[in-house]
Amino acid sequence: MELLFDLVYVFAITQLSTQLEHGVTLRGLLQTAVLFQAVWWAWGYTAWATGWINPERKLVAALMAVLMVLSLLMASAIPDAFEHRGLAFAGTYLTMQILRSVFMVWAFGIKQTMGRNYAQLLAWSVIAGLFWIAGALIHDPDSRLAVWALAAVVDLSAPMHGFTLPGVGSRPMSDWSVAGGHLAERYQLVLMIAFGESVLRIGEGFAGSHWSARGDVAFVLGFAVTFALWSLYFLHHAPEGAETMETSEDAAAMGRGAYAYAHEVMVGSVILLAVAVHMAIAHPDDGVGSGFAAVCLGAPALFLLGITLSKHWLGHDRPLPLVVGAALLALLGAVAAFSDRLAELAVAAAVSVVLAIWAQLDGDSADEPSIQIP
Repeated sequence: MELLFDLVYVFAITQLSTQLEHGVTLRGLLQTAVLFQAVWWAWGYTAWATGWINPERKLVAALMAVLMVLSLLMASAIPDAFEHRGLAFAGTYLTMQILRSVFMVWAFGIKQTMGRNYAQLLAWSVIAGLFWIAGALIHDPDSRLAVWALAAVVDLSAPMHGFTLPGVGSRPMSDWSVAGGHLAERYQLVLMIAFGESVLRIGEGFAGSHWSARGDVAFVLGFAVTFALWSLYFLHHAPEGAETMETSEDAAAMGRGAYAYAHEVMVGSVILLAVAVHMAIAHPDDGVGSGFAAVCLGAPALFLLGITLSKHWLGHDRPLPLVVGAALLALLGAVAAFSDRLAELAVAAAVSVVLAIWAQLDGDSADEPSIQIP
């Protein structure tokens, strides 16, 4: 049931990347970021909830089915969310947030710790929801963006202060007992889905290209940077992260930082990467504007930042090369002048591949060799 729920978000991620590619501008980036925040929170709160309720129970399965339908409706409204389908997007998102929390309060009971936790989460979902609905009722796209950005900030910050309410106080993370290994697995899976979208966009872009030499090179570079970032996470960070979460006595606090927040950065960056690679394959000779620079070099930089933040919250060390790589990509994106999209993609691939090789060599040196060669 959880896997089926996650597959619904394949469509949502595709909608977000398509939405951004139609307008890789500052406004387009901000609009996509705001929409992504809602999509991410809708998925994330469900992932946490299924750590406490059994998706195989009939009532829970019914809840999950309803949330899937609402997720599909929300995702279908993404392309026109800043035009005539703003209320459809905001309304389905708010309905999901309220319905899930109401179910959890009912399931645990308000006298139980988890019931009180979800009651305060429900209150903050309603507070943020007022801004989401208010923004949807505004017809001017820029004004809607401003109000929805405020709604996203309210949603994003609520767990940071423990869903504090006047006269009630906050709900400390120690009250949110979670199965750490299961939570880590859920976030790894949604990141894999994001990488799957990137691979699909690479294949789609190459299939629709004119099979030119430079387009072929862009295809190879796009796959290289995607595989390099995938390996940095799944071959090196994911196993030790899951192990830490499995054995930690403070898995909820770690999960909030290392997974709910840090993985949001990583998943968002992979969506940006999918757009950049698709654009480079389709038009490798086009000039480089600030929008393309933001997605092509900003995507791997943000991904490296996400891994660094995840390592920090998990208490893992040796993040310096990742920080240096992220800073280098950000600096090149800000000051370097590239001749075309292919050249910029080559730089993103080079930095990512070097870091992936470093991680592999560093990991090999830390382990005992499995085969002794004389």
